[in-house]
Amino acid sequence: MTELPLWVQDRETVLAHDQGVEWREGQRPDYSYTNEFLHKESKFNHPEGSLEAIAQNLVRTFEMEASHKINPQQWLSIVADQFRMSSNGGEQYTAEEVVKEGTYNLFISETEHYSSKNETFESSFELFHNAFPNGFLWELTEVLAGPPNVTFKWRHWGSFTGSYKDYKPTGETIEITGISIARVTEDLKIESLEHYFDNNAFLEKLTAGGCPFHS
Repeated sequence: MTELPLWVQDRETVLAHDQGVEWREGQRPDYSYTNEFLHKESKFNHPEGSLEAIAQNLVRTFEMEASHKINPQQWLSIVADQFRMSSNGGEQYTAEEVVKEGTYNLFISETEHYSSKNETFESSFELFHNAFPNGFLWELTEVLAGPPNVTFKWRHWGSFTGSYKDYKPTGETIEITGISIARVTEDLKIESLEHYFDNNAFLEKLTAGGCPFHS
């Protein structure tokens, strides 16, 4: 719907308007491959213009910008100078910290099977890209409350067909579910984003296949 702000339209539409954007890879990201699996494996088809579709588009735009745009002032989805993000009630991070550390490092932090201190933005991205070569996909499942504090349920999933560190792939679909709260402005830009999910369960599934070097 063209009357909606660009950042809550389809992600491909947002990507097409990239004049002057400083991309991490030097060019806009290409989602054509993972979009095939997203369209095939999604369980929810939210009507265009619905609150669910708008919220889903906004979060997908944010995820794309957080992963690929190195200048937060060019992120369309957020109020850059006010933005804060946290997970499971932990520390709040700025957009600049998201650019530097990457969302995986800020979401997972220090655990038995993952250490954010030992991973860079690039290494963390590569680690999970190897584990999920068809993409670690995301979709909104339900909106629980509308603006200004948009509260919604979501699912992340992917086929574990590549290795995670030294752990064998199981070939199964690994899914993680959670709830997020996005505080938005009147024009639907994100001021703060809170995520709540069980990352230990996610990592346990990634390490369930055993280590090939110790089998």
